[in-house]
Amino acid sequence: MKKILLMAVIAILTVGMSVRAEEKKIPERQNVPAYKGIIERVQPNGDTLRTYLRGDERHHWMMTEDGWQILETKKGWLKYAKKKKDGTIVASCKKAHNADKRCKCEKRWLEKHGVKKTATL
Repeated sequence: MKKILLMAVIAILTVGMSVRAEEKKIPERQNVPAYKGIIERVQPNGDTLRTYLRGDERHHWMMTEDGWQILETKKGWLKYAKKKKDGTIVASCKKAHNADKRCKCEKRWLEKHGVKKTATL
């Protein structure tokens, strides 16, 4: 008799807990946009770079003021992104600079290899 009573109590508690869990379901999170302002980043050599963050928590990227995508390396350098033949985007060997500090060869490299991004998804 005690076993039947114990099983009934456990069954009631289990059903009650599952009903409460259904009531407390958290609504699906909405996308949160990235910070919209300019962010001053400091390169390891002391140079500063003005950047934007774009996207949301699922898909995001960093870009220069004039729209070139950049990636941060493990050592903290911000480098221009380039697209490989298979379509993946990787950090190049070119360190990123503000538009007013770029030399002619850097501008030519960007036009040929750089990844231009738009401000929205």
